[in-house]
Amino acid sequence: MLLRNSAWTWMFLFLVISPAILNPCTSQVDHRWAARKRQMREKVRKMFYHAYDNYLAHAFPHDELKPLTKSFTDSLSELGNLKLEHLPQDYKGSALTLVESLSSLVILGNNTEFERAVLWLSENLTFNVDARINLFECNIRVLGGLVSAHILATDSTNRLVNSSYRNELLFLAEDLGKRFLPAFNTPTGLPYAWINLKYGVMVNETTETSTSGCGSLILEMGALSRLTGDPIYEYAALRSLRKLWSMRSSLNLFGTTLDVATGEWLEHSSGIGAGVDSFYEYLFKAHILFGKEEFWRMFHSAYLAVQKYFRHGPWYHEADMRTGKATYWQLTSLQAFWPGLQVLVGDIAAANSSHREFFHVWERFGVLPERYLLDHQMLHPTEKYYPLRPEFAESTFYLYQATKDSWYLDVGESIVNSLNLHTKVEGGYASVRDVTTMQLEDHQHSFFLAETCKYLYLLFDDSFLVNRNFIFTTEGHPLPVLSDWHERLPETYIPTNWTFAQGEKKARRASAMSLQVCPARALNTWGQGDQQAESACHIPDARIDHRCLTDEECGVDSTTCRRRSCSMAGYCGLWFTSSHPCERK
Repeated sequence: MLLRNSAWTWMFLFLVISPAILNPCTSQVDHRWAARKRQMREKVRKMFYHAYDNYLAHAFPHDELKPLTKSFTDSLSELGNLKLEHLPQDYKGSALTLVESLSSLVILGNNTEFERAVLWLSENLTFNVDARINLFECNIRVLGGLVSAHILATDSTNRLVNSSYRNELLFLAEDLGKRFLPAFNTPTGLPYAWINLKYGVMVNETTETSTSGCGSLILEMGALSRLTGDPIYEYAALRSLRKLWSMRSSLNLFGTTLDVATGEWLEHSSGIGAGVDSFYEYLFKAHILFGKEEFWRMFHSAYLAVQKYFRHGPWYHEADMRTGKATYWQLTSLQAFWPGLQVLVGDIAAANSSHREFFHVWERFGVLPERYLLDHQMLHPTEKYYPLRPEFAESTFYLYQATKDSWYLDVGESIVNSLNLHTKVEGGYASVRDVTTMQLEDHQHSFFLAETCKYLYLLFDDSFLVNRNFIFTTEGHPLPVLSDWHERLPETYIPTNWTFAQGEKKARRASAMSLQVCPARALNTWGQGDQQAESACHIPDARIDHRCLTDEECGVDSTTCRRRSCSMAGYCGLWFTSSHPCERK
């Protein structure tokens, strides 16, 4: 299966996130699981509505529910710090959880509630409020939610019962997008992390932001440009992304925080977790959504750098972007998105390896702690919480779609049971303050409805994806893969030239990653024995006996993605390996 231009997009997404798998052996539903999947689907449905109904009853139209006290918080902006009587007179509430729930309602098949929510937002939602908001969070949650819901409301299946929709969500999204633009007015083009929706960038606003904050805007703002015909939103996000890319180190690594005024890095240590995670995710998904080869080249270089400098077996530590040397040996719950991204890349073996380690930690504590110290094999002393994050469920969904291995259904069932056992309360679902005691915290984040419940539901019922191609944003909002949104690629990438690289007399040796080809044995289908999946970065040695005269005759190791070298004895191998994390002090 080839991963090139719009054709590879259609084929690969059809494989990864569609129930109609190309391999006939994997397209058959395991009948022993059919009834169990229906049962689990209904459990997840009840979870969603327990959280959603309590939000409507106790928090709507404010941002998020406080399930223990059955009250609300306006968490998206600084309004959340004000008491009810001190809120601006024109404030009606941003209804964040309602916006975040729109696509989930469609996926659960509740078009009536979807239409009711769209109608309320169309008549009541306004962004002309004196509120300082986080650009990144507002982009992925609100702008992404509105754009996605607009597309769902206008698709060919006519999801709105009364057909009364007149693009109101798109008008709201465009209004919000315009309010984002002053944040990009910096010497570097990198946006401020915070902006006031009514007055723009405030005096003495902080110039510090994260890599994700200025590198994870392209999907939502790019989609807004495609829908409105105004390129300014995509241009602003793309300019920021290109500037960020120019700031990478010679190792193709990035830091975690930077200054938008000077373009200088403030924190040089980073990994694949908080502050950086969605940056890597959006490089690849932007390539899928918009077809730009530029995004692929960025992601390819960044992915190989991550595999080379961050990976240690199934785990990913942090490292200094300047030297590649390890800095922090820790697991963070946000890293759990990475196996899902690797599924989209086609690196199933690496994805499965990391996912299983995350599951072991989940089983040990009952949920996934925010931070776990790998070098000490202990919880972080202060970050022992679990805020109902979706990343582990997300990767479980992707891996099941790619392999149809029923083991991932077992994992999904374990997640559902743990959430109901430890976090369900009368007023909704509460975050866990301490995973060692399961003490709860009074907060039900909007992403619990936007992502956690959504990915668990799709794991057990993927009918929404039949005959459709979507990519999901980092907040779980589906965006369709449309050929009209793709740029015309160079002629060398049309199907007639797919075998060109192999047809040359002196073809350059390449990996599945560099050719954008799925590994030949990527589908490790349940029930087919111990067949191993080949890593996407693997480049075999030039000779099958691994003999060599120079390093050029050695390939790239399939497990570590590190380049092999030729020994003095004339054999290819990993002759210079890194030490165990516990030995690095």
